[in-house]
Amino acid sequence: MTSAGSGLTLMQTCALSLLVFTGASQFALVGALAAGGNPLTAAAGAFFLGVRNAFYGLRLSQLLALPRAVRPFAAQWVIDETTAVALAQPTRRSTRIGFAVTGLSLYVLWNLTTFLGALGADAIGDTDAWGLDAAGPAVFLALLAPMLKTGTERAVAGLAVLLGLGLLPVLPAGVPVLVAALAAPAVLFLEGRRRGTARNDAHNSDVPAHHNDVPEEDS
Repeated sequence: MTSAGSGLTLMQTCALSLLVFTGASQFALVGALAAGGNPLTAAAGAFFLGVRNAFYGLRLSQLLALPRAVRPFAAQWVIDETTAVALAQPTRRSTRIGFAVTGLSLYVLWNLTTFLGALGADAIGDTDAWGLDAAGPAVFLALLAPMLKTGTERAVAGLAVLLGLGLLPVLPAGVPVLVAALAAPAVLFLEGRRRGTARNDAHNSDVPAHHNDVPEEDS
């Protein structure tokens, strides 16, 4: 429904789910398009959100050890849920089964509900009148909130929100999302400097003070 409310047709909505099997990237793309953003900018924001799946793939490639011909097809199912299930398995066989079952079931259900949602959006007419333009951001925040467990993660999220909302009135739609991605390296850089300073202070406090006491000469 969210993508239909962004101006995508039924076929475009279904193709998006079939080809881009990652919810966060899809929500980012349709959100930027709904705000009138440039398609290339919207696609760039979706790409950056999906980069994490590449790191999942590096780990899963070792665990699954799939034949080379199968890997491009398996890469389509590398998402948060399949990675979590695969990593929880004790053997390679169970890892493959868990990955395949989770990936297949989620892929089928995701695309089925996308099709039904797009049909429903066409049936109700103007989706903006129902407030469905806020559905994408709301779902994305619901997925993101439980992941913010540490102070550093919350700082990254907070700075990203400030950058995104602060630059929204002055930059083209979709660009604030790209700028907000700078929140992560900025916070990590400051956190690294803070920890380095703390280690230096701790080291200096452990080093005993050297007194240049000159013994008095005997007269």
